[in-house]
Amino acid sequence: MTTKTRGAAPPTLSARALNRALLARQSLLERSDESVEAMAERLVGLQAQAPNPPYLGLWTRLQRFALDDLTRALQERRIVRATMMRGTLHLVSAADYRALRPVLQPALRRLSLASGHAKALRGLELDALRRAGFEALRAAPLNAAELGDALRAHWPDHDCGELALLVRSAEALVHVPPAGCWDWHKPAAFATALDWLGAAVADEAGEDAADAMGLRYLRAFGPASARDFGAWSGLSAPAERLRRLRPQLQVFRDEDGTELFDLPDAPRPPPELPAAPRLLPEFDNVLLAHTQRERILDPSARAAVYTRNGLVAATVLVDGFVAGVWKLQRDARSATLTVFPFRRLAAAERAELEAQAADCLRVAAADRQTHDVRYARVQKPV
Repeated sequence: MTTKTRGAAPPTLSARALNRALLARQSLLERSDESVEAMAERLVGLQAQAPNPPYLGLWTRLQRFALDDLTRALQERRIVRATMMRGTLHLVSAADYRALRPVLQPALRRLSLASGHAKALRGLELDALRRAGFEALRAAPLNAAELGDALRAHWPDHDCGELALLVRSAEALVHVPPAGCWDWHKPAAFATALDWLGAAVADEAGEDAADAMGLRYLRAFGPASARDFGAWSGLSAPAERLRRLRPQLQVFRDEDGTELFDLPDAPRPPPELPAAPRLLPEFDNVLLAHTQRERILDPSARAAVYTRNGLVAATVLVDGFVAGVWKLQRDARSATLTVFPFRRLAAAERAELEAQAADCLRVAAADRQTHDVRYARVQKPV
């Protein structure tokens, strides 16, 4: 830990120092022996727009992982899939859903009212719509089309498909398995948090709960700026929140002079610490948790990783930084994992990546008869 000196300028952290801090907290330097539930809590959730990436996000971080480990946690309601930070889908532990959703609820309400779906309200109050949706879902889990049909009984002259989308974003709901489970791509059914978890979720939380969320973000992704915290959480006034926490935080700056905050006891390994190659899934947290992402991604590679339609590619880390993307393709008999490197890889790097890829295929394609790892030609990002 760096010693604070009265009047001294905050220490500067290089992109490489920030990289090693991020990898250490994300179990990307060394795999963890934690459970899937404990890892989900350490990460403050896993991005879950698609069903399979969270499975691979856990695989790359845990010493022991099988697909059934996460599927069982979803079925047993220890982990839930729900709208969380930034109004996007995440997998979070049941305990974190109960703790974090009230903190996020005001922001989710604002996002709902600012969305294009809000045009369908046409004089309705969002609270009235939420109550109707809540009551419809108390009877049984419903998918989006079924929820729209239930709302049409109240408001036949409105676009109830759009109203159903508003309920899904603004009400405390969870996706009912098999939604969110491996390879499940059918429409999700929704249940109320009250029914699924046995406890109602409040529409707001005290400042202590918001502060606790900020500290957990820093433990998972710090050192980070106030803008980083706001971009990750979707909460308003992130600078005010971190200013309130400042007395218990350590302050740094990045190489551009941006003020960064961190927990004094959080890991900040030496920048020269080796980092073995890793495969990260689509939408991985480490590529979405900061406004400036030089700590893991060179700006020249941005267009190759983030697509115009909002997708985030599965990435290859070499020496801790994005050095390519990868794709998993499966048919009835075979599975192929192809690496698309951004630079020429050394023989040792290729060997370590091939071992990672083979293990990924073992987990993600155990039922396929043949596995193959391939390298495409170097494709320098534009």
